[in-house]
Amino acid sequence: MESPVVYFKDHFSKKLKVSNRAVVKPAVQKNPAASPLAAIIRKEIGDHVRSWRFIVLLVLIVLTFLGSMYVSLTNIKPAAVSEEPERFLLFLKILTTTDGSLPSFHIFMSFLGAILGIGLGFDAINAEQQNGTLIRLLAQPVYRDNVLLAKFISPLIVITTLFLSLGLLMIGAGLIITGVRIEVVEILRILSFILLTVLYVGFWLSLSILLSVKFKQATTSALTAIGIWLFFTIFYKIIVNMIVKALLPDPAFLSPDDIMYYNNVILNLLRFSPSQLYTDATTVLLMPAVRSLGPLTVEQMAGAIPTPLSFRESILIVWPQLSGLFAATTVCFALSYFFFMRREIRS
Repeated sequence: MESPVVYFKDHFSKKLKVSNRAVVKPAVQKNPAASPLAAIIRKEIGDHVRSWRFIVLLVLIVLTFLGSMYVSLTNIKPAAVSEEPERFLLFLKILTTTDGSLPSFHIFMSFLGAILGIGLGFDAINAEQQNGTLIRLLAQPVYRDNVLLAKFISPLIVITTLFLSLGLLMIGAGLIITGVRIEVVEILRILSFILLTVLYVGFWLSLSILLSVKFKQATTSALTAIGIWLFFTIFYKIIVNMIVKALLPDPAFLSPDDIMYYNNVILNLLRFSPSQLYTDATTVLLMPAVRSLGPLTVEQMAGAIPTPLSFRESILIVWPQLSGLFAATTVCFALSYFFFMRREIRS
């Protein structure tokens, strides 16, 4: 007679195999693998929020916002009782009213937005490579484009959250202090201003990421980005004015049509600057009485009704500025993608 151990051996082994498969299968279904892109984005957002660099920039922007809001709210009564066509759009006045002691918030953002974008992206790639973490990250089953997308998307999420919070804070403070109900057109214009600001910061972010891919040292990419920002903010207007004075004829000997033509040429040259595009677009969005970004003739103004433009008409006026900023951001990010995919990360 066979031993009982030999007899029951196969029966117990079959039951154990079946039970093991039954235990392992639900565990695999309950813990699906997370997306590598989502994991990198969460990690980058956490790094940005906890970094001293972002905290300093956040404090600077919040203090600027509070100062501008204080000046606007203390001078909101004369603006509300003025004879301007948009006097009833009170919440837009909060963003644009000033007494001359401090610029309005959208003027501040034409300077601080560039610093914010450069500060969040100038060492996105080269710092990872200098620290040796980039090659370790790409040694995992992670695509290169996921890394670059996470470096661009995560600061945009942080920036969008920041400006949406400031916009809601401004609306809440205006409702409490003035007691005036906000109109739907004001909400649309404020949201458009926030999205435009995010797009403007996104351009400088994509440019700084491009420089961080192109240069190996973070200090080099930071100084280059700051140099480009200073050139377009300060020196570009000076250079255009010098060229205009040297090449264009004396306005005293020009007809009104020629003066109009040359003014449009000068404005088009100035609009190669991202800050000029942002300033033009925010001016039209936050001031509905503005009907054009260039000079108007008497014939064009004849019969015009002094009422604020609709939201759709304002969007049509600033559509070239929006398209220009979006195109510049896309070109910078496409160049970053091209150089990063061809870059040797082991050196």
